[in-house]
Amino acid sequence: MARLTKKQKEAVAKIEKGRIYSVDEASALIKEVTNTKFDASVDLAVRLGVDPRKANQMVRGVVTLPHGTGKDVKVLALVTPDKEAEAKEAGADYVGLDEYLDKIKGGWTNVDVIVTMPSVMGKLGPLGRILGPRGLMPNPKTGTVTMDIGKAVSDVKAGKIDFKVDKTGIVHASIGKASFSADKIADNANELLQTLMKLKPTAAKGIYVRSIYMSSTMSPSLAVDPKIG
Repeated sequence: MARLTKKQKEAVAKIEKGRIYSVDEASALIKEVTNTKFDASVDLAVRLGVDPRKANQMVRGVVTLPHGTGKDVKVLALVTPDKEAEAKEAGADYVGLDEYLDKIKGGWTNVDVIVTMPSVMGKLGPLGRILGPRGLMPNPKTGTVTMDIGKAVSDVKAGKIDFKVDKTGIVHASIGKASFSADKIADNANELLQTLMKLKPTAAKGIYVRSIYMSSTMSPSLAVDPKIG
């Protein structure tokens, strides 16, 4: 087992063993226990009482964080020429079609989100083996396959994220940066949690939100009260 550094020991000491924190308390404390030299990401891990193997218990959705993610999200807009100006004006980092499809075929995936049009999806099908595992395949359910390219790009740049329960029943999501104020971290956390509550599958029985943990890059995790109002 790796030894803890002095700073890591100090961080752990600030966390009360066995205590479950409120969102506001955790959002303030996470700033105190983060000791990286870079601006660390703040993440939530929410364990849900669902069986993701069953289609009627799959939890997937999108949320626009009120204060954004703090990340510079790189967006590729795969569009026809008549939509290129709209995509560029909205802030897309890369805009085009065939040349980028060829780059992706060659293994290029240096983007965070891909936005496209319904008419282009047919061309993306063969690239599923490349884009799928990286979470880059556009999906109408997340608003990344649409004719309103400008809005889709703007939403992503403003802090819209998509999330999906993994095979162990946990939703992982980045909700900001350690440099954010505690209030902003709490606002973003509450927005994600309230969105998750609205997506509770009718087929899910028993307790829906089993546990919530907040952490930042390389920090200890904080148990957060799973009772969401």
